Amino acid sequence: MLTVGIAGLGAIGLTLAKALDAGVEGLRLVAVAARDRDKARAAVAGFASPPVVTDVADLAGLADVVVEAAPAAAFEAIVSPAIEAGRIAVVSSVGALLPRMQLVERARETGARIIVPTGALLGLDAVRAAAEGKVESVTLVTRKPPRGLAGAPYLEQHGIDVTTITTPTRVFAGSAREGAIGFPANVNVAAALALAGIEPDRTRLEIWADPTVTRNTHTVTVEADTVRLTMTIENVPSEENPRTGKITPLSLLACLRGLTATLKVGT
Repeated sequence: MLTVGIAGLGAIGLTLAKALDAGVEGLRLVAVAARDRDKARAAVAGFASPPVVTDVADLAGLADVVVEAAPAAAFEAIVSPAIEAGRIAVVSSVGALLPRMQLVERARETGARIIVPTGALLGLDAVRAAAEGKVESVTLVTRKPPRGLAGAPYLEQHGIDVTTITTPTRVFAGSAREGAIGFPANVNVAAALALAGIEPDRTRLEIWADPTVTRNTHTVTVEADTVRLTMTIENVPSEENPRTGKITPLSLLACLRGLTATLKVGT
């Protein structure tokens, strides 16, 4: 039995918490942390086994697995204590990991693990397998309804008002590392793809504000010596947070199941 603590009770964290409370073999939710503790207590009050509501820094002292499901700005405050305590950190804001790769080195020293779920993407198993050989290029094209991109730092810095966009418009082209900085709430998929494949600076990213789509759409293209891949996923946006797809908390749940599963399918 692994105990689980969740940092963040938004569109991702609360969905995951409810699923764990309903019962997942080998896993037990013991603690949650959120910026608004009173709201968090109310959210879990009706659970079959209400978890402790605590501070993010205390999760690692209560749980074997710390799940980061919070805004990217809180990433280090959540993940660092888990690493220092030698815990398993499951991270959803993987874009925030790219400028903090020293956390990986520290985890190696403390015996901790950092696990990046597939999230809203697809095909990371295939990309990881291809990366064992020679990969020439990896490209991700992301298309989102304009409102799903609103508020991104890159757009504000460049004076791009996505609410006025009426036709498909490319608003960013660059590396996955640059995209993770400019769109911290939108392109965790790019960071995950880069870490699975050929690193953030070689992974190319395009972001389109597209009023013709109703789903967050990601197309991955890989050219390698062993395979050519083109994969597209269309995610239904969460009602609570249009920047997040409904599949994201389910991906975290599948990831947690894999930690204790007798049969684990996939690389």
